[in-house]
Amino acid sequence: MHEFGQPFERIGLEAGPLSQWIYAGLVDVGLAAICVETRHMHAALSARINKTDRNDARGIAQMMRVGLFKAVHVKTPASQHRRLLLTSRKLLQRKIYDIENDLRGSLRNFGLKVGVVGKIKFEDRIRELVADHSFVAAIVAPLLEARAALRAQFAKLHRMLLDLVQVDPVCRRLMSAPGVGPIVALTFRTCVDNPARFSRSKCVGAHYGLTPRIYQSGEISRTGRISRSGDVMLRSSLYEAALVVLTGPGRWNPLKAWGIAVARRRGMQKAMVAVARKLAVILHRMWRDDTDFRWSAATT
Repeated sequence: MHEFGQPFERIGLEAGPLSQWIYAGLVDVGLAAICVETRHMHAALSARINKTDRNDARGIAQMMRVGLFKAVHVKTPASQHRRLLLTSRKLLQRKIYDIENDLRGSLRNFGLKVGVVGKIKFEDRIRELVADHSFVAAIVAPLLEARAALRAQFAKLHRMLLDLVQVDPVCRRLMSAPGVGPIVALTFRTCVDNPARFSRSKCVGAHYGLTPRIYQSGEISRTGRISRSGDVMLRSSLYEAALVVLTGPGRWNPLKAWGIAVARRRGMQKAMVAVARKLAVILHRMWRDDTDFRWSAATT
C-alpha cells in the first residue's frame, strides 16, 4: 500500500471471508482500514452497467471518499476464537443428528422402527433391530462407529466450551438471566463482542433481525415480519432461550409474566419473538451495567 506514495485517509474493505484477516494486517501497520457492509455497498455498485473488479474498486473508493458507507464491526481475535469453538461444536452436533436420522429412515424401509430412545441406548437399539439382518447390520456398523467417534469429539469441544464459560465473568453474569445457559451466554458474548458499539440496548434486537420490517410509500404503510438480518446463530440461540422462558418449569419472573401476556394476546409464535427481542435488550443492559438479572419487579 505504501508504494502508491500517497497518504490514505480511509481504506474500504467489503465484508467477506478474508476481510477480518486483511483488516487486522492493515491496522497493524497503521492504516485506517474500515470494513463496510456488503448489502449497502452492493446497492450502490449495482448502478454501474459493467461489473468488473476495477470498476468495483473505483466505486468503493468513491463511496469511501464521500462517506457513503456503513461500517461493520470487526470482531476481536478472542471473539473469533470463541466463534470457531461454537461453530465447530455445532458442526459435529449436526453430523451426529444426520447419522441418527438416516439410520431411523433407512431401517424403516425394512419395517424396523427405532422408536423413542435416548442417546446412550441408541446404538444398542439399532444393533438389536438389525441382529437378524446380516446384510443390513454390515452396512449399519460403520455408521454406528462414525457416530461414536463424532460423539467422543463432540464431548471434547463441549467440555472446552463449559470450561471457557466457567472462567468468563461476562458469561457467568449473563447466565443469571432466565433461559440463558452456557451456549446462549457464550453465543451472545461472541456475537456482540463489544457492548459499547450499541448506543442503546434497544438497538440490539433490531441489529440481529428481531424487529419487523416496515414498508412505507405515500399512503401505503405496512409492517411485515421480522427482518431476520444479522447473525443467525445468535438469533437462533435467543429463540431457544425464549422458548425455555415461556414453556420451562423454571422460577417465575417478570420476563416470563410479560411473555405469557403477549402469548395470550398474539399467540405463542409472536410471543417467542417478542421475548427473544426483550431478552437481547436485557442481556446487553446487564453487560453494560455489570448487574445480574433482577428476578423480582423493581418497586417504586
